[in-house]
Amino acid sequence: MGSNSSRIGDLPKNEYLKKLSGTESVSENDPFWNQLLSFSFPAPTSSTELKLLEEATISVCRSLAGLWTVFTLGGVGSKVAAASELSSPLANQSLLLLLVLANLTDAADAPNPYRQAIMSFKNTQDSSPFPSSIPHAFQINFNSLYMALCEQQTSDQATLLLYTLLHQNSNIRTYMLARTDMENLVLPILEILYHVEERNSHHVYMALIILLILTEDDGFNRSIHEVMLKNITWYSERVLTEISLGSLLILVVIRTIQYNMTRTRDKYLHTNCLAALANMSAQFRSLHQYAAQRIVSLFSLLSKKHNKVLEQATQSLRGSLSSNDVPLPDYAQDLNVIEEVIRMMLEIINSCLTNSLHHNPNLVYALLYKRDLFEQFRTHPSFQDIMQNIDLVITFFSSRLLQAGAELSVERVLEIIKQGVVALPKDRLKKFPELKFKYVEEEQPEEFFIPYVWSLVYNSAVGVYWNPQDIQLFTMDSD
Repeated sequence: MGSNSSRIGDLPKNEYLKKLSGTESVSENDPFWNQLLSFSFPAPTSSTELKLLEEATISVCRSLAGLWTVFTLGGVGSKVAAASELSSPLANQSLLLLLVLANLTDAADAPNPYRQAIMSFKNTQDSSPFPSSIPHAFQINFNSLYMALCEQQTSDQATLLLYTLLHQNSNIRTYMLARTDMENLVLPILEILYHVEERNSHHVYMALIILLILTEDDGFNRSIHEVMLKNITWYSERVLTEISLGSLLILVVIRTIQYNMTRTRDKYLHTNCLAALANMSAQFRSLHQYAAQRIVSLFSLLSKKHNKVLEQATQSLRGSLSSNDVPLPDYAQDLNVIEEVIRMMLEIINSCLTNSLHHNPNLVYALLYKRDLFEQFRTHPSFQDIMQNIDLVITFFSSRLLQAGAELSVERVLEIIKQGVVALPKDRLKKFPELKFKYVEEEQPEEFFIPYVWSLVYNSAVGVYWNPQDIQLFTMDSD
């Protein structure tokens, strides 16, 4: 049987659907019946088998249709469903149901069995026995699951499932991190972040946390710089004819930080973006020149913002001296937040210079080109310690460029940098603790996830009607 055919057996498709459903009103384009017709059945070998199969099929389909009618209240969906949801309605409903079940709260005397099953299932190729402590065990083909997740990241529910599996199932996390085609998974996640303006905030959070979980692994951080990509068409700021997956990841995360600074100003988003960059920083390899430029440009933006707040604080203080009645704005808090971010960026740059200076001539070039930016922070008490290595590198290579003469080409500067890396004594760079951040869920994650999952059910379930006036779990303008 196949839903793409205009005939089913000896009958036209629309006549077969009427016979199957027991009603004259069924549409030839109805997603439910087309989904059922898309399943493959073994071909009968006799007329008796054909009759039995037809009767069984009609019985099952009518039973399912009855359940479907009850479930949808005979009505239509709350919102127009996306094309991907309409093309595979049964898969979409199943995924939503799985997310609802996985996010049920634990009973007082028993944990959620659905969550337990999601946390412990294994690959079909894994022949090791399940521990006796795992009551709800099953196996699934990890390769098929991985490929499906790679293809479906345009939807909130698929990204939420990926997050759930990566965070809660160590078997899945180990398998995915061992894949040699991680770009198939990472690129769709980066595209979600790149189009942050078009995505809801929850979808962006999930995509960012997935990246943070992946960057906790040093093997991932090394391998992404070995994967070369060509012609990233969705990246429109600049034509990227060839770039490593690692450099592209850095570009997208920095763009997300800059968007957040100018639009949403979400501290949670900032923190996770910087944590992902920090996790990767010791493993930066052969950074693309544009990625290196964007790192320094972000620092430049932060520096300007720092100076602006300082200027506003000074002017406000002067104004308050002449008028005791005017309350003084709290610029100290703004300044502390900006200085925390500036310090983190300096730590990221320092981590790269300390651990992989010889692999990143483009970053050294970008630092030298904008070396005046760092002058004001050399003696600043909040940054003095972390500035030591950056100042040393800038001073060392500036001296070598001065010795080489004026009017040097870009190629000649890079050549001098590569030669200078060998001559720079490594023991002169001060060692700092390794930057490592780990994602940890909030103490009561259900306060975020349960309303989020049900908002997805409301917005995405195909053909399911919910009375908007009765919804109390989330606001109707919830993303």
